[in-house]
Amino acid sequence: MNTTEIVLPGLVEPDGLQLRDRELPAPQPGQALVRVEASGVSFAEQQMRRGKYYDQPRFPFVPGYDLVGRVEQAGPGADPALVGRRVAAVTKIGGWATAALVDAGDLVPVPDGVDPAEAETVVVNGVTAWQMLHRIARVRPGGTILVLGANGGVGSTLVQLARHAGIRVVGTASPRHHDAVRSLGAEPVSYKDPHVYRQLRDLSPHGYDAVFDHVGGPGIAESWRLVRRGGALVSYGTAATRDDRGSSRLPVLLLFGRLLWWNLTPNGRRAGFYNLWAGRRNKPAHQAKLREDLTKVFALLAAGSLKAQVAARIPLTDAAEAVRLAESGTVAGKVVLIP
Repeated sequence: MNTTEIVLPGLVEPDGLQLRDRELPAPQPGQALVRVEASGVSFAEQQMRRGKYYDQPRFPFVPGYDLVGRVEQAGPGADPALVGRRVAAVTKIGGWATAALVDAGDLVPVPDGVDPAEAETVVVNGVTAWQMLHRIARVRPGGTILVLGANGGVGSTLVQLARHAGIRVVGTASPRHHDAVRSLGAEPVSYKDPHVYRQLRDLSPHGYDAVFDHVGGPGIAESWRLVRRGGALVSYGTAATRDDRGSSRLPVLLLFGRLLWWNLTPNGRRAGFYNLWAGRRNKPAHQAKLREDLTKVFALLAAGSLKAQVAARIPLTDAAEAVRLAESGTVAGKVVLIP
């Protein structure tokens, strides 16, 4: 099968993305050939474009952290019943294409009747939000959490999952997104307010059961101070250093060091960094956990308990426009590429 791909050739502006056509080989043992119906523009790709993602491959490569599509062919050893099924996968790279070869063990069935673009918005975002809330922070019903960037792809999903679980949510966002955040069930606070941390403290005087921080940088210390005794700080990004020059690894390593130090300090609180790929060395177990969690997220989406936050649907060939929009900070939810 031929595929059309978006190639990231190096450190380029969005207009520097390249379009190429090539023929895909037949699926190898354990692989499946997927005709892509939707792929997303996440913060990971924004970082990769700048060479700032922690473990990104060498240029050039095809971005695309996740995808939704239909299986066209199953390779030797892959379940032949997959053929014709709509599936989703977390790929890390390779999703910005019209067709892709994917490890069959990474495929998760998408419920019938769910729109591909809507399903795409909760693949990596849904798994990330579910695992941070239920596997790491383990917040109970009746608790209170703080979500930084509650209008973003992960943030908006996290808000909804928490509200569905009976958890109160306070979320930061630009004032232009407050109505959207409020409609999801969270209490919005402007991150641009000079007294934002005072406001956040006033909304939960005894602290938060969990704080979810994708920003990193100096503000991570303020997030730590907002965690109550028995609570958890879950860091999952370094957006504050997105445009910084220099090493892509140094900000992450500094953040790891700070979180480790706080964790070693006996104060009744926990701090950690969420990594979707942790445990990948035990591949079958990692795949099984991801499949279990994403299946639960898809079930909520199919039932209407989780609303997909599609910021825009843009043709794959207009990937530059999609990247600019995703990086503009003007949209709520996720920008989706449609091959």
